[in-house]
Amino acid sequence: MSVLSTVAALAASRTGRAEPLTTVRHQHLDERPFVLVPLTLAGEACAPLAALAGTDPEHPTLLTVRQPRNRAERFRFAERLAALLLAYIDGCRTDTEPFTVGRGKEKEERLRFQRAPQLLVPNGEGIAYVRLLGRLTRLRATEGPYAVAPSVPALGKWLTWLADLAEFPNSGVLLAMTRLLAAHWATGQSPSEDSHLASLLAWIDPPEGSDGARAAREAEDPAAWPPAGPSTDPVFDRTLHELMTRYDEASDDRGREAVGRQIDRELSGQMLPTWQLMWRGVELLRDLPEGAHVPDRWALDRRWFSEYAAYLDADGRPQARRDQAVRAARRLARLEDAVARYEAERAYDDPLVMAEYELTGEAFTGTVTARDEDRFVPGDRPGSQVWRPTITLRTDARVGLAVGTKVKSPARPGQEARLLEVRQEDDGGHTVVLQLEGGFERKRKPPAPAGTLAETGEELTYTTLNPTAMPSALPDEEDTPWTHGGPPQPYEPTDEDAEETWE
Repeated sequence: MSVLSTVAALAASRTGRAEPLTTVRHQHLDERPFVLVPLTLAGEACAPLAALAGTDPEHPTLLTVRQPRNRAERFRFAERLAALLLAYIDGCRTDTEPFTVGRGKEKEERLRFQRAPQLLVPNGEGIAYVRLLGRLTRLRATEGPYAVAPSVPALGKWLTWLADLAEFPNSGVLLAMTRLLAAHWATGQSPSEDSHLASLLAWIDPPEGSDGARAAREAEDPAAWPPAGPSTDPVFDRTLHELMTRYDEASDDRGREAVGRQIDRELSGQMLPTWQLMWRGVELLRDLPEGAHVPDRWALDRRWFSEYAAYLDADGRPQARRDQAVRAARRLARLEDAVARYEAERAYDDPLVMAEYELTGEAFTGTVTARDEDRFVPGDRPGSQVWRPTITLRTDARVGLAVGTKVKSPARPGQEARLLEVRQEDDGGHTVVLQLEGGFERKRKPPAPAGTLAETGEELTYTTLNPTAMPSALPDEEDTPWTHGGPPQPYEPTDEDAEETWE
């Protein structure tokens, strides 16, 4: 936990209500997200037991597997889930808009969809469930022995795509509600307890006349608030085992159907409270204003969605069981770049997030006390002069950045600055002199265009964080040198892949 989140957690334990960690929402929320509340059979890795799914808070679709150990029933479940999710994904593939990629001579016009799917699950275990279910369905054969419906491997490809993007913090196509809420509020309980959706929401939005701690204790009662899945409550498992035994031992179809309906009711009762909590979480998050960089990140999601949809339309192969070395390295580089960019964008959008970087010495806030608009310094060529105005800031906080460090301000993100001088005053404050290097609408001499040069008395924050930093440069896959195995070969599914066991 960071310093500020620790302080916020202590404040929440004192006040009895969750404390905000942000001033804005840092994730996109679709108007019609697809909510999935899954359950699995106890003791099985990913044997589907039931799910509530859909986009309508008042009318969820119930999917159940009355005998999860039956292979045919498991794949019927996958087929029914595919009918729901693939229809939702197809509904996002309607209107398109143009966008530009590349720069200069490499600039290219492309099209992307105006919507992208967004799948919400209760917790991190729900994301793991989506990943495993995708792995166990995308490689299935649609012909020959044990053939499945074509929609099953199609579902698996999309689930794997969603799960892969869930690792990128700047993506919003697959999100866990507990992680979303915990990123925006601090509770008075431990981080592990925050993975319990009912108690987390109890801290954020306690019932009238109660407080977070008391409401969270009540929310831990599995009879009132069953686990958010995919694991089930052990007490409920005994009831379920008895019903499944009766289902298997039923003497005729009529008796089996009667027990099956009872299983459906019991499973629905286990998931319905979580379904309601999911939509309450959506409401609370929608009450927060959206961060400035969120639309850009969602535009990137829509681009990725458009490109993957086009790939599948061209009869794209399923994702490999394991990444080859070159692709694993490229993915790792993309993840590192995404984390750095996402953290920088959050800080630029949110003063509460930026305050954490001020505590660690990666940012400072000061008031402009002077500026030198007419300053020139020697250029690279002999006898040349370049325009480099300066501003002087005064701050009461300690400035831990070294002279020569490059910084930027969220108020003027297109203007880079460099620390020329940092000196401590007798009263303990610091004076910082910054040299401004650009951000003047391409002007090369004074006067500066209006608004591009800070005014005296203006309060500014400067930080080493840079949301526009260039990503890691790696060679294209076809240029992989022979020392690293040469260009990787396209993945071709094998019969062994298609025979992958469910467990």
